[in-house]
Amino acid sequence: MSMPSKLFLLRHLKSRWNQDHEFAGWVDNPLSSEGIAQAKEIGERLGSEELDVIYTSPLIRNQETIVRVFEYIPNRYPLFIHIDGGRMERWGHFTDLNDNDIPAYVSEKLNERYYGKLQGLNKDKIAQQYGQEQAHQWRRSWNVRPPGGESLKDVYARAVPFFTKHIEKDLAQGKNVLVVASHNSLRTIVKYIENISDEEVSHFELPFGAFMTYEYDKGYTKL
Repeated sequence: MSMPSKLFLLRHLKSRWNQDHEFAGWVDNPLSSEGIAQAKEIGERLGSEELDVIYTSPLIRNQETIVRVFEYIPNRYPLFIHIDGGRMERWGHFTDLNDNDIPAYVSEKLNERYYGKLQGLNKDKIAQQYGQEQAHQWRRSWNVRPPGGESLKDVYARAVPFFTKHIEKDLAQGKNVLVVASHNSLRTIVKYIENISDEEVSHFELPFGAFMTYEYDKGYTKL
């Protein structure tokens, strides 16, 4: 009898824009020193697991999270493969690459919510200017879009079909999968997995470096 596969969901570690409380969206910015310091704990947790494949987005804070975490996983290195563009590359500063490279598939489908005209602006100042409720709607609601940006419903429409086509297929084949992504793309995946309602999801939060584990056997069990 085959063992259930495992799904690991990891929100990227805190970036510099996160530290400054700015809307990042699709804008690249590196991890903060606080975020980098958290990598050791996660690497030690993942090091005891059998990982077969990783999925992430092109955003540097997601990919850097993987590289920083794998510094604490002996003899395993991520090999980034861009699904959308078809190119393959080894990313990071590792020098002793070997046959233990683990494929890390990269797709824009797992990007953070596109925040449109809010990107680069301070979240506290936006809340002061437009009110806490409006700011919360732009950041967390199901179907309200920030100016020129995406709603969570829009993110769901791209992230969850990708999840069911690629990630769930791997899980069904018995592979253990790590997904490293941004807050809103992960919120949509958890919404799908746990059947969270449109209303409830507006109050669902994942802190930086949040690490969630599920068993998969024709359905999900949270561990």
